[in-house]
Amino acid sequence: MEKYFQIHVFGKAGCEKCAVLNKRLDQLLTEEEWQAFEKVYHDVETVEGLVAFSRTECMNPSSIPGFIINRRNPISGEFHPLPRLLPIAADTAEEKSLLYSWHGVQTDYSESGKGIIPPALIRSMLEKALQSKPE
Repeated sequence: MEKYFQIHVFGKAGCEKCAVLNKRLDQLLTEEEWQAFEKVYHDVETVEGLVAFSRTECMNPSSIPGFIINRRNPISGEFHPLPRLLPIAADTAEEKSLLYSWHGVQTDYSESGKGIIPPALIRSMLEKALQSKPE
């Protein structure tokens, strides 16, 4: 199946929470319903990873790991970040994880966020992205 979305994951070597996020995404992407997605990993401790991270223009370096979802333009074939698709969350813990500009999340290390991107939030982000796909 042709990939319609890219999940750009930002992390770094030796980061346990980065490994957990990657594992959760890898497991999800083996399921049939997520075959339109591919994961692109960026190590922010490399020049290429840092450049990709900087281009998001909205992720906090202290909130790694995180990801944004890009959608393929059907005409040009290029991938571009999806604008934020979720409304402002009533749950402030979830809201602290959501990015303001793009459809993505970063890790909330506050007491309420506990430094975890919950599987339900990851799934919700992918579901919303799929709903944005033109038929």
